[in-house]
This record gives sequence, C-alpha cells and structure tokens, in this order.
Amino acid sequence: MAYLEVKRAARELALDKAVHYLAKDPDKNLFVLLDFAERLAFDKEQKRKIRVLREHFKDNEQVREQVRRLSKNPRMISKFMINWVGNNMLDGQRKRVEKAKELGVSVPSLILVDPTAACNLRCPGCWAGDYSKADSLAPDLFDRILREAKELGIYWIVLSGGEPFAYPHLLDIISDHQDMAFMVYTNGTLIDEEKARRMGEMANISPAFSLEGWEKETDARRGKGTFEKIRNSMALMRENGIFFGASVTATSENVDILFSDDYIDWLVEEGAVYMWSFHYVPVGRNSDTNLMLSVDQRRDLINKVSRLRNEKPILIADFWNDGEATQGCIAGGRLYFHINAAGDVEPCAFAHFSTDNIKDKNLEEVLQNPLFKAMQKRHPYSENYLMPCPIIDHPHVLREIVAESGARPTHKGAEYLIDGDIADQLDKISSRWREEAEKVKSDRAIKT
Repeated sequence: MAYLEVKRAARELALDKAVHYLAKDPDKNLFVLLDFAERLAFDKEQKRKIRVLREHFKDNEQVREQVRRLSKNPRMISKFMINWVGNNMLDGQRKRVEKAKELGVSVPSLILVDPTAACNLRCPGCWAGDYSKADSLAPDLFDRILREAKELGIYWIVLSGGEPFAYPHLLDIISDHQDMAFMVYTNGTLIDEEKARRMGEMANISPAFSLEGWEKETDARRGKGTFEKIRNSMALMRENGIFFGASVTATSENVDILFSDDYIDWLVEEGAVYMWSFHYVPVGRNSDTNLMLSVDQRRDLINKVSRLRNEKPILIADFWNDGEATQGCIAGGRLYFHINAAGDVEPCAFAHFSTDNIKDKNLEEVLQNPLFKAMQKRHPYSENYLMPCPIIDHPHVLREIVAESGARPTHKGAEYLIDGDIADQLDKISSRWREEAEKVKSDRAIKT
C-alpha cells in the first residue's frame, strides 16, 4: 500500500509540473504532455486513444485554441489531470477492470447522483419534474456513495437534481473528496460569491449551466430573469478561474438556435469550455413527444455538430448522435448509472425504473442488479450506433428489459414510456429514425 501511495504522489507531482509546463507554451508543450500521458497509460487501448487524440490535435486549430484557454488556469487543469486522468482513467481503470471480472458485470467510469430533488424553479418538461421534491440523500449516505465509488475505481461524479446547489451540504462533502472530479448540472441561480470562491479554491468541480437558447427561450421555460442570473454566475466562474460549460436540451423548437454559429460563439465568449446537448426525451413533467427532434433535425444535427467541432474552440457532446463514439448506449452501469434523491438506482437520467435502492445495499451490490444485467446482456441494441438509446431508438427493448428484470417505476408517470400513448408515439418515431439512420450509415460506407 505504501508503495502505491508513493507512486501516486510521484505521478501527481509529475502531472502538476507537466500542466504548468503546458501553460508556459500550450502550442508546443501540448504534445509533450500527450507523450507523457501515453507512457502512463494503463493498457494498449488507452495508448492508442492518446495517439489518435494527438493526431486530432495536430490537425485542429480550434482544439489547440481550446487548450490555450484552459491553460490560463493551471491550478484547475492540474486538478483535472490528477483526478480525472490520473485517478479515474489510470488507477481507476485498473480497479474497474479487476472488479468487473470479479463481479461479472460492468463497473462504470462515472455515476450520476442527485443529492436532492428540491429545486427553486419549476420548468415545464423537466425530466426530473415528477420526482418527489421532498427526497434528499442524507449527508452520510452521500459521503458513503463517494467513498464506495473510489473503492471500485470510480473517481468521476456528475451531480444533478433537483438543483444541486439547493443541497446545503454540497460543497462541504465535495471538499472532503479532493481526489475526485465533479461536474454539476445546475440552473445557475443559487451560486453566490462565497460559493464561487470556495469552488475556485477546491478546483475539482465544474458547473454545467442549463440553458434553452437566448434570454427569450431560457426565461420562457425557466422563469423571467433566469438567463441574466446564469450570466452573472458565469462571470463569477471567470473571476474565480473555474472551468464551466453549458447543458442544453435540444428540442424541435430550439435546436436551430442552440447549434447556430452565433450561439456557440456567445458561449465561447462567455468562457464555456464545453456544451453537453441532450435530445429531448418525453419523460417527467408535462412530457410531450412533439418536442422531440424530427428525423430531419436529428440527421442534420450530425453534420452540423461535426462542422462546429472543427470550427469552434469548445467541446461539444451530442447525446444521442454520439453513439458511434461511445459504441452504443452508456447507461445501465456500462459506463454510468443514476442514483436519484430517493436512493433509487436507475439505468440513466431518463429511464426511471429501478430494482434496488442504495440505502439498502452498497455500490458493489447494486451494480449486480437484474435491471442492469438485462441491459448489458442485450447491448448494443443495434449494430448501427446512430441508434444507441433503448428509450427513443428501441422502445421495444426497454419494455423487454423492464419486464424481464421486474423493475418498478420510480415515480408515477414513468411507466408511460412503456405503456400508453407516449409509448405508441415512441414506436412510430423510432421506426422513422431507424430507417433514416440506416441510410446515413450506408451513405458513409459508400463514401469511404
């Protein structure tokens, strides 16, 4: 154990020095740092991915510009490298592989946790809108989840809700786990100067602000004045040197705005370093299949995101069109899973079904639940990774999984995904996309 601790300390020192070295001359030293990362990599596949990344950086000026921006805060990028790369990708990967063999199920690289379901906003269409707002994880339970995660090799935690900053213990508990990396989905309205100062000192937490588009679109869904409060929080992030991003829900009504050049340029100017985009899923408060992307919108988004990634200095993730990068669905414990504020263990943020509760079992036990096993044995749900999701792309598979595992809905209305009008609509929508996705895949094969 002493040897491992010394080895980790030496690696952390080396990574910290490498990051400060990068900050002095990002264009030149980025590739030195990637060479160093390749030497540290756990296995051949990790080394291959780093080599691919190096080639991508070499040919992409916008990515190098992003690195220049990040390098202005060496403290936070150092913490990111130590926690996410060193602890989660290197040490953590080794632990996860060993544990997966022992347990006979996947051990994911991250967990999505809702500390509380309480929220100061009441947004129509909220995916978490039908959970009981009284639900909250006891501080000792939240802390236990984090400790058990590290025992399994998981050092990356994503937080949602409810509104995480409505949870009074949030920063105190995160500060006790300085060896972990945290990302927080937040509406951005509860972050004040003191919270921002603490986050800057901790340097292991990155907020992703929920936006619907410009002020008109954001305030229409989230309440008058919300957009300006988010901008104020972004300013606090910049003042305290905190990396932050945007979390957007792409709907049939706002997708053109969210992926316009003007909007992406504005995010970059505000200081956002990433944008996570989720296609609207009809679950939660006032669910409406009319808000789902049309076949044409989803297809066009593939090409639009590809162009933006090459032209803008911001990392863009497009769920669920990035299924090829993740080789299918990441949920059900394969790469991540969700613990809601009641403690229910769910496959993902949108599939509100469960067979286990973290209050009754430890993490190692809940990973072996029948719902996750039913998902993992069927994965991938299609050889065409442009159709990764069992909710919006293969709803019949979701029904099979729920029936086989005996999973229960975690709130009233969750069952509408598998039975009723919404389920019928999902069958029709998924059928149309399946036909189009096969055309896209075929066209790509011809071009290559």
